[in-house]
Amino acid sequence: MMKPSITCTLLAAGLLSGCSLAPTYERPAAPVAPAFPVNAPAASGTAAPAATDVKAAVDTGWRDFFADERLRQLIGTALENNRDLRTTALRIEEARAAYNITRADRLPNVNAALSGTRARTPAFRSGTGEAVVGESFDAGLSLAAFELDFFGRVRNLSAAALAAYLATDEARRAAQISLVAEVAKAYFTERAFAEQQALAQSTYEARRRTYDLTRQRLDVGASSLLDLRLNETLMETARASALALARQRAQAENALTLLVGAPPAQAASGAMADDRRIDAMSSLPEGLPSDLLARRPDIRAAEQRLLAANANIGAARAAFFPRISLTAALGSSSPEFSQLFDSGTKTWSFVPQLTLPIFDAGRNRANLNLAEVRKDLAVADYERSIQVAFREVADALAARAYLADQVAAQRAIQDAQADRLRLLQLRFENGVASSLDVLDAQRELFEAQQQLVQARLLRTTGAIDLYRALGGGLQ
Repeated sequence: MMKPSITCTLLAAGLLSGCSLAPTYERPAAPVAPAFPVNAPAASGTAAPAATDVKAAVDTGWRDFFADERLRQLIGTALENNRDLRTTALRIEEARAAYNITRADRLPNVNAALSGTRARTPAFRSGTGEAVVGESFDAGLSLAAFELDFFGRVRNLSAAALAAYLATDEARRAAQISLVAEVAKAYFTERAFAEQQALAQSTYEARRRTYDLTRQRLDVGASSLLDLRLNETLMETARASALALARQRAQAENALTLLVGAPPAQAASGAMADDRRIDAMSSLPEGLPSDLLARRPDIRAAEQRLLAANANIGAARAAFFPRISLTAALGSSSPEFSQLFDSGTKTWSFVPQLTLPIFDAGRNRANLNLAEVRKDLAVADYERSIQVAFREVADALAARAYLADQVAAQRAIQDAQADRLRLLQLRFENGVASSLDVLDAQRELFEAQQQLVQARLLRTTGAIDLYRALGGGLQ
């Protein structure tokens, strides 16, 4: 009779003596330059922020990175209500459940059972010439087809499921970072449209007053019809711009509402102010090392998918080797329920089974080839993810290098145009300059003001893109 302790010893040996046939994992070399390209230096007239350390600038959580309290509220609401992010979170729960199912296969499943049977045997089969009604009762514990994982098949399947779960979790982090960045960009875009609309509306009001004055001057013969039509053109141009910007602002609000996942609690107000934390991105030094990309969740997710593919190769290789499984039961059986656990009713069974693949029509070989091809695909996906991330950071660094100078230049243009208009108005009042010169200066000042707002928006969104591309955005 085989003692239960012998069965436990065999189970422990099977659990502890397994080996893995998965290839030794080696992280592929990053197919990018060791450092990001050095672009033109930042504007010499721009004051450098105090924080110059890469870690201090990038490791800052979004609550500290964005100083606008209204924006922080919107981002917090988006992280709670955004449907895309909610779907990603559910994907994590799905992957976690799949991993728990696979991990359970590494441990024996022990079941307890209690059953009773009552059956009638016909007279011609009973051997006694009379029908017999018999009863039997059984109770016990059973171990059903537990695989001794000598070649690591189950272990590698569990490792693959774990890597898939971790990849899904990293994908959620990447989605959160992208959502934070998109909400911030949508918010500042709406603020830029609001600022441009306010400029266009104030310009329209000023030109309308000028138009009314010109019409009064025309009535008394102090002005010409040409001056009136020119003023009317400028007035209606400003009105058309204000209406177009109002439409764009409304659409930007709708886009922001979609990202947030709920209607804003209150309408945004105020101008698009420059943010000192966003400006801190301009203090990052040139020639940043490209290994900063390792901090990005999407890169880590791609590597976890590669690890899963590597583990699946081990599971596919193990299918070529014998598979050993154990089935065992321990209990008692009795014709009377009241005597089920009496002395002499004990039962046990022990059924080891070895399965050796002999002919499978090439199925195992095809599964191994499939696993190897999927690993090659995972390597290509990993390398592609690094290249895309490298380009995103390089583009953001290039934008940072030039947009600060562009904003400074555009502000200088606006100041020059404002001073030009002031001087022309003085000359016009003294009869030296014509009204056409004044109208032309008003038009160019309006264009300079609108372009300055756009340049500031590009600089802000560029800093947000750099913050996201380097892996920032988590709290």
